[in-house]
Amino acid sequence: MKKSILFVTGISGAGRAEVMKVLEDLDFFCIDNLPLALLPNLTQLNDITTTSEQRLAVAVDVRGRGFFSKFLATVDDLQNEDAAHRILFLDCVDDVLVRRYSETRRRHPIHEGDSLYESIAAERVLLAEIKARSTFVLDTSLMKTHELRNRIGQMVLHRDVSLDLMVNVMSFGFKNGVPLDADFVFDVRFLANPYYELELRSQTGLDTSVSEYVLEQPKALETVESISTLMEKWIPLHAAAGKTFLTVAIGCTGGQHRSVAITQALVDSLNERFTLVTAMHRDL
Repeated sequence: MKKSILFVTGISGAGRAEVMKVLEDLDFFCIDNLPLALLPNLTQLNDITTTSEQRLAVAVDVRGRGFFSKFLATVDDLQNEDAAHRILFLDCVDDVLVRRYSETRRRHPIHEGDSLYESIAAERVLLAEIKARSTFVLDTSLMKTHELRNRIGQMVLHRDVSLDLMVNVMSFGFKNGVPLDADFVFDVRFLANPYYELELRSQTGLDTSVSEYVLEQPKALETVESISTLMEKWIPLHAAAGKTFLTVAIGCTGGQHRSVAITQALVDSLNERFTLVTAMHRDL
């Protein structure tokens, strides 16, 4: 199995913590500020994974002792051991860095003179060789969170991640309350209720007979199509705004029959357009 490690480093204050959050959302196993002495052991993680490729991201910065003198040597040793590596270097203009430090009131890890600008300049000198050896250099000066996510997806994964938003379609019963975490709520109580068919009452919308009873109603398919069309327009907008999780709630009286069948049909429909769509039946 090919071992793959993405090192995330760069100028202090350039957004390393935010980048690691983005990588976690993109299914990287992330380790922050790992001591360099432990880096060779990371390749052993691939021996216990069940996936075809373990995507690993490791954040390292000037807080680590011996960082400047040992980082590139350690990376070269990993490369010689057939552990493919890439380096993502984060950069940012000085004025923006100074503003960020002023807003957070955090101390710069390098103390060089009395000026914050002097500390930043000293760090740039120390990181110059690492920046030159980096696979990617990303300037975060003017980037918002969702822009950062899309740019990293293009650089690191070589694909558009703008629609990589987890959509959870949830069935529920109004008698048990509306889900508090729902972003969209749809009421399907206008459909004929299988509950009043004695042979169907004890079954749920996951059973074929109940599902057919619900979906054979003309208004049911029209409902699935209408909600699906709406979500195809709204999901990309939420993804573009940086949201990573969206809940669409489908409700009937008890959350056993109609909402369950409609939820399953809606998931099938949305899966034709989006890759991360799951069903959840709260009240079953």
